[in-house]
Formats: sequence, C-alpha cells, structure tokens
Amino acid sequence: MTGGWSRWPAPAKLNLFLRITGRRPDGYHELQTVFRLLEWGDRIHLRLRDDGAIRREGARVAGVDDESDLTVRAARLLQTDANVSKGIDIRIEKRIPTGGGFGGGSSDAATVLVALNRLWGLNRPLAGLARLGLRLGADVPVFVLGRNAWAEGVGERLEPVDLPPAWYVVAEPGVHSATGPLFASPDLTRDSPPLKMADFVSGARLGNAFEPVLRAREPAVDACLAALSQVGQARLTGTGSGCFVEFATRESAEAALPGLPGDLRVRLVRGAQVSPLHRALAEL
Repeated sequence: MTGGWSRWPAPAKLNLFLRITGRRPDGYHELQTVFRLLEWGDRIHLRLRDDGAIRREGARVAGVDDESDLTVRAARLLQTDANVSKGIDIRIEKRIPTGGGFGGGSSDAATVLVALNRLWGLNRPLAGLARLGLRLGADVPVFVLGRNAWAEGVGERLEPVDLPPAWYVVAEPGVHSATGPLFASPDLTRDSPPLKMADFVSGARLGNAFEPVLRAREPAVDACLAALSQVGQARLTGTGSGCFVEFATRESAEAALPGLPGDLRVRLVRGAQVSPLHRALAEL
C-alpha cells in the first residue's frame, strides 16, 4: 500500500461466442456464451475510511455521475448488505474502453466487491458475492468468481471451463456501443437453437448474434472486422464494438500484426486461466 491506498486488478473479458436462444417473460434474453478473462484491464485503487463514507475520486466516465457509477453502487450494496460501518475511497485507473464489450464496468464493480470483502474483513464466500453482484449486472458474477466460464441465462448461470492458452489481437474501432438499442433491434436473431458445450469444444464457428447488427449500423466496426479477417477468424465481443482474433501463441499473434492497417488500434493480450484479481488475493 502507498499512502493508505491498495491496488487491485479488474481484468477485461472476451465473449468467444454469443447466441440468443429466446426471450424470458420479464423481457430479458436467454443467452449462451463463453467468457474468457484477459491479462489486461483496469486497476482499482481503494483507501479505507472510518467514517462510513463512500467516495469516488479521480477521473470519471463522461456522463456517469458518482451515484450511478458501478463501483460506488457495488461498495454501497456490500456496505448495506453486511451492515458495515467503514467506508472507502475509490479511484479507477481506466484502461478498458467503455462500450467495447470488454466488461470494464462489470469488472470494476466485481473487483470492488471482492477487495472490500477482504479489506472490511467480511470473509464472505465468493458464491455469495456473485449473487450480490448479479444485482449490479449480469456480467459481474463471472468476474467475482474469477474463472473462464460457459454461461447461460442472462449470463449468470456459470460453469467453469478450462480453456487452452491463447493470445489475442484485440482491436478497438472507437465506437461506443449501447446495449439497449442492440437488444431492441428488429434485425437481431433471438431464436438460435441452444448449444451444448461439446459444440464449442469442437471448434465450430459459433459467431456473435450482435455482429451483423453492429456491422450494418457502424461502418467502423465493419471495417475493423474486415481488416482482422485478413489475419484470422475475426470476432466481436459481447454487445460492444471490440473485435479480436485468437492465436495459439504470442509469436503467431505478433506475426499477424504487420498484416493489419497501420491506423487500426490494436493490442496484444494474453488469455488468463485464473483472474489476475484472484492471483492478487492469493499473494496476500
């Protein structure tokens, strides 16, 4: 810790595929996906307070006030649920672009829940924190649990999966993709037949239901996927604009970079087996 601040990883994720298999009576969609955690993400800085206050410091996401910020909401939710008298200062070192489908907001919230569980001495099991996190967003539980996972329902029914080592060329078209309008699109395929995990393991190309919708709406996303397809199987992550290609080794990923346009914003990222957040906890 420096100056009372502790630092915690908040990793990004990729959806290796994403299908919509139906719609529930409450209007939410039934999904199937595989979450892959990454060795890249935001960093959350936390400093304990004795007065019970929860305060957000530093740069904010444009258009998001403090009370709507997922990290503040996560801290307040845990504080209330556990009847904690202590507070926290929160500062976010933002690296994950918003609206990219990389799960930045959900991961930040999950890191706050997991870290405060330790800092406030609550010792709650991760399963309980994941159920609490679901009240903040469907992607929060996978970050709380910290494992790559097969997901169903709205993304909350998780089964851990062991994924082979992989590297990813990740591209950011610079488009902020809003989830609500995409789910409301009349062009979205909502009735794909459900898959079994064996379908994914077989290596079949399963796709992302939002890809054709985004490609039609956002020329930058279409151009990004077209460019990436020159070096491998280009895919969209989540409901965002982020795109990626998977490679078995760092060397093969690096060899693909010269084949991409020079103005395309890309980064090389390693897939994680266990969340960097949980490795940080273990080191404590």
